[in-house]
Amino acid sequence: MKLSIITINYNNAEGLKKTINSVVNQRNENFEYIIIDGNSTDESIAVINSLGQHITHWSSEPDTGIYNAMNKGLHMAKGEYVLFLNSGDQLKENADLNSLINNLTGEDLIYFNLEISNPKNNKSFEKTYPDTPDFKYFAEDTLPHTGSFIKRQLLVQYGGYSEKMKIVSDWAFFMDAVCLYNCTYKHINNSFSIFYLDGISSDKNNQDLLMEERNNHISQSYKLYNSLYKDWIENKQKLYKLKRSSSIKILKKIGFLKWLSI
Repeated sequence: MKLSIITINYNNAEGLKKTINSVVNQRNENFEYIIIDGNSTDESIAVINSLGQHITHWSSEPDTGIYNAMNKGLHMAKGEYVLFLNSGDQLKENADLNSLINNLTGEDLIYFNLEISNPKNNKSFEKTYPDTPDFKYFAEDTLPHTGSFIKRQLLVQYGGYSEKMKIVSDWAFFMDAVCLYNCTYKHINNSFSIFYLDGISSDKNNQDLLMEERNNHISQSYKLYNSLYKDWIENKQKLYKLKRSSSIKILKKIGFLKWLSI
């Protein structure tokens, strides 16, 4: 089997239904669909049961967090590649799973661009990703797990997603796979999935934890780069504060400092 699509869910029945429907509407049988529910108390189980004929495997039991649930799906999967399409996110209406599977040509990571949608204002845009991501890129960004096909054996050998992290374990995996393990990868300049800005990693209240987890991972796994990384982050934060200062905004408004983009 070429592909396992994995959806994790907890008390998000409406989002889960949207995600499942985007998958089961695909006319392709060369994939399995797995749902890992965290013992939801809303209508999620009813949604799963109503669409159960389209789901290969599913379970509902307590878990210890997002990455514990994702690892459960990983260990259940049988496909050569895995795609994590979490509850609330979805395949685009014009996504052609047959064509997507034809792009799974043996590389460890095959990642696409990603349509990002903001439910608060119903606006969306397509985020593009670099053809050759490096340490500097991962120091401030990541690849899209909703838009990435990961060779299952690579993720298993890595040990799955670290459950010590709450927010950035998928970022740590992508960074390590590319920068430490020299995995093979391919970027396709197109998008097939939609990521909604209402999840835990998009919540501004979680940004301090996100940066703390990233800093800890880099300090532990990239010791030679750590001091340079810390200096770079500190200078970047200083520049951001400078850009946001009222005096700089006034100078930009009257035509000075056009080079200082925000």
